[in-house]
Amino acid sequence: MPPRRPSRAASALGAVTLLAAATAACGDAGGLRGAGATPTAISPARLWPDLPPASSPAFDFDEAETAVVKGVTVPGDDLRRVDPAAIVREEISGSPDDYDGDKAPYRETAALMADCGTDGDRARCPVLKPYYRDLTGDGRDDLTLGFRLLPGTLTAVRVYTVEKHRLVQVMHYEDAVSAVELAGRSVIVRSPSDIAGYEYRLQWTWDEEQKAMLLTHDEMLRSDGRKHAPHSSRPPGSSRSPGSSRSPSPTTAVPAAPSSAAPR
Repeated sequence: MPPRRPSRAASALGAVTLLAAATAACGDAGGLRGAGATPTAISPARLWPDLPPASSPAFDFDEAETAVVKGVTVPGDDLRRVDPAAIVREEISGSPDDYDGDKAPYRETAALMADCGTDGDRARCPVLKPYYRDLTGDGRDDLTLGFRLLPGTLTAVRVYTVEKHRLVQVMHYEDAVSAVELAGRSVIVRSPSDIAGYEYRLQWTWDEEQKAMLLTHDEMLRSDGRKHAPHSSRPPGSSRSPGSSRSPSPTTAVPAAPSSAAPR
């Protein structure tokens, strides 16, 4: 005679007994725990509600200024076929006050451009390695270009795209730069702060309506222990600014859209 199967009731009772034993052995069965008191939410308090509305922008950030670079062609609309040094030379030729003469703040940059050719000393060339990424969303690579502003330790950061077969500068910035990053449609620049342990983080993001890189974040953050020079090395009389005080020539001014200070 074959052995009988145990009844469902007996099986269930055994399972409950085993579960109880396991729970007793493990202690906490994973139930909810109190996290302590929760801070009371406080809504923003608007100060001075009777102030009249501002009639003009607070600062001129050069946020939505673009410039057609007339002296440089883009074969096949491919920015990889453009010599980055040629772009910098065109900017230098259009800004003699900055690059030409003994009193020009960046005269050494102009002098060292001769080393950017095939016969020059590439280690002395002030033009940095170019980077290519689609920042505008049109399916083609754009150009992020950097070059050193000498004498000193400033770095110029530029972004170029192609519009109607023309080379167009859509972002320009210069300062004492610690790092530059590309993320999505954004260029992020980190710069040293005068406050130890902190750095500036500025982010420009492509705006399809303005057809330019707009300054969307300007923050001071902890620098995560990275050591930077304590001061910007700008020429005397200048100060840190989210936009360059100098615009490329010729310049097309585009009405600026409001910047967002909220995290992306």
